[in-house]
Amino acid sequence: MSDLRLAAVMKIPYMFYNDLFREHIRIVKGEGVYIFDENGKKYLDATGGSNASVPIGHRVEQIINDILGQTKKVSFVPMHLFSNEPAERLAKEIAKLSPDGLKTTWFVNSGSEATENAVKIARQFQLEKGTPSKYKVITRWQSYFGNTLGALAVGGHTFRRSKYIPLLKDMPHIPPAYCYRCWFNKEYPNCDIDCAQFLERVIKQEGKDHVAAFIAEPIVGATTGATVPPIEYYPIIREICDKYDLTLIIDEVQTGVGRTGKWFCIEHWKVSPDIMTTAKGLSGGYTPLGAVIVKEAIMEQFIRNKSNLVGLHTFSANPISCTVGSSVLKYIASNNLVEKCRDAGEYLTKLLKELQEESSIIGDVRGLGLMIGVEFVKDKENKEPYAPEIGICHKVTKEAMERGAIVYPGSGTADGIVGDHILLTPPFIIAQEQIDELVSILGETIKIVEKKHPP
Repeated sequence: MSDLRLAAVMKIPYMFYNDLFREHIRIVKGEGVYIFDENGKKYLDATGGSNASVPIGHRVEQIINDILGQTKKVSFVPMHLFSNEPAERLAKEIAKLSPDGLKTTWFVNSGSEATENAVKIARQFQLEKGTPSKYKVITRWQSYFGNTLGALAVGGHTFRRSKYIPLLKDMPHIPPAYCYRCWFNKEYPNCDIDCAQFLERVIKQEGKDHVAAFIAEPIVGATTGATVPPIEYYPIIREICDKYDLTLIIDEVQTGVGRTGKWFCIEHWKVSPDIMTTAKGLSGGYTPLGAVIVKEAIMEQFIRNKSNLVGLHTFSANPISCTVGSSVLKYIASNNLVEKCRDAGEYLTKLLKELQEESSIIGDVRGLGLMIGVEFVKDKENKEPYAPEIGICHKVTKEAMERGAIVYPGSGTADGIVGDHILLTPPFIIAQEQIDELVSILGETIKIVEKKHPP
C-alpha cells in the first residue's frame, strides 16, 4: 500500500495513548478494589490504579467530601507569592511520619518531578557547602525514577532509556540488589553484599570530589518486580555515603505511604536518608501530587547561606491536592491500613508461592507488604528468560484482564532487555476473599499461557 493510501485509511486518535496499537477499554466507575468498564464488566484492580497509586480504594466518600469542601474555599494559590493552609498542614503531617531528621517538604505534581527536584537539591546542597565539583549522581542498573529526561538520566532501565540516550546526561551506575539474578554469581548470605560494596568502588573510579549523591528505590518496582535487598544493604550504603559526603536519596514514589507494611519502606532497614521522594499513593490516586522531603541538615545549609532552591512548578502545593493528601493519610491511619497492608501482603505472598510450586514458568515471587513481583522464566532451573519478542508479561496481563483482573506487566526484568514479570500492588483494603479471587484468576491465566508458550 502506498504512503498516500495508507494515510487515507489511517485512523489518527485524538489522544496520544501509551500503546497506539491496541484497543483501550473505557473505564466509567470505580468502587473499592474494583473498576468497571462502559459495558458493565468488573475488574479487580490489582495494580492499585497503576503501580501503587490507589492505596485506599476507589470512590472513598471521605476524600470526595474533603475535595468538595476545599473547592468551595479556594482551588488555586500562586505559591510564588502566598502560602495556603492545606499545604502547611500536609507538610507537618508528612514530617511526623517520615524517618528521623526528614522535616521539610517541597511539593510537586508527580514522581518524575520529585526525582528531578531531589537531584537539584542534592546538587545545590554541594554548592552551598562550597564543593561545586561534586555533581554526579550514582544510581543502579535496573532502576526507574520517572519518564522525564532528567529522571531517565539517573535511571537505569535500558529499554526506557534507549531511544533518548543522546539527550540524557551520562551518570554512573552500579549493579542492582537483585538476589534472584546476582550480578556476582553469589548466593545470600555468603555474598559479602557485593552489590552494596560496589558503590565505594565506583565513587573512587569517578573521583570522590565529583560525586554528589546516590539514588535508589528501596524496593525496585516497575523494572524488576519488587526486588528486595538484603537487610545489610542499606546500612552499608548509608555508611559509604557518609564516608564520601554523598547525599542519599531514597525514592519512595511507589513504596511510600504504607505500601510495604511501614509508612516508608526504608524503615525496614532502619536507615534514614537525606532526601526522600514520594508520590502516587500520597494522594490516593485522586489528584496529581508528589513530595520531596529533605533532612534538617540540608535545610540548615540553605538557610545559613540565605539561599533558595531554584525552581517552582505552577501547581506546586495546590490546596486541593494537599487537602487530598491530608485526607488520604488520615484515612490510612484511622483505618489501620498500614498494618492491614502488611497482613494482606503476607497472605497474598503465601498463595503466590503455592502457585509458584505448581507452575512451570513462575521463577520467583518476592516483595514486601502489598508490593509483590512474580517473575516468569522459560527454565526454572537455570532461570532462563523467554525471548523478549514473545512478550510473556503482556500475554499474562491480557489473559488476566479477560478473566477480570488488572496486573502491571514488566519487561526487561533480567537485564533491561530480556525478562518478564508482573507487579501486584492492590489497594490496602483488599479482603482475603478478594485475594483468593485474584490468585484464582492468576492460576487460570498462567495455565493458559503455559499451554500456549510451554517452557
